[in-house]
Amino acid sequence: MSSDPLLNARILNDDVRSRIMSDPAALLEDKDIMRALVAANEKTRGGNIVDLRGIAMERLESRLDRLEDTHRNVIAAAYENLAGTNQINRAILRMMDATQFEPFLRDLRGEVSDILRVDAVRLVLESAIPDADPAISRLGDVLSVTEPGFVHDYITHGRAAPARQVTLRQVRTDDTALFGDKADYIRSEACMKLDLGEGRLPGMLIFGAEDPHQFTPQQGTDLLTFFAGVFERVMRRWLS
Repeated sequence: MSSDPLLNARILNDDVRSRIMSDPAALLEDKDIMRALVAANEKTRGGNIVDLRGIAMERLESRLDRLEDTHRNVIAAAYENLAGTNQINRAILRMMDATQFEPFLRDLRGEVSDILRVDAVRLVLESAIPDADPAISRLGDVLSVTEPGFVHDYITHGRAAPARQVTLRQVRTDDTALFGDKADYIRSEACMKLDLGEGRLPGMLIFGAEDPHQFTPQQGTDLLTFFAGVFERVMRRWLS
């Protein structure tokens, strides 16, 4: 090996040159190298020359970065939506496995809530006549029987406005009437108004979560609307 530094530098340059010539596309795809080359080229021309092509390239790079970010966000949202769809489908199948009413309700706060990853589930049924059925006391951890008008008032907070079928919101309450001992920890909820059939008072299914961001007004409600539609049809069968 030669000890001449100039010769060693030339050999190194030849090696780098041969690598570039063998795969020039790799050089063009490296943003940092291309940016350094463009900057060096601008220095050789002085500061009085405006490089419109360079400006256009910077703008194109910025647009490309934004498109890549959007692409990643769209893919992430698609995966999240697919995961949510799978959760809803699994919960519906488990819910429809029940052959008796009490196991059906107990599954709501059991396997169904586990599948949907919610911390509390409550079914609210309005009744004009207080029911002394012992089943209500046995199912008190998932079923509440209330006076007529409760569902609308709860969803709308007493305002004179129509109650949407699905309402997502953040909450902070110590009211144990619905969520019992978990009320202190519930920070967001999904309220689903139920149409239980002609001649029957409305009902409501509530999912409660300790995560304040699990249910927020900015989220879509399509999946929960579908779940509520299936649930109310199953309830009509039981009530008939």
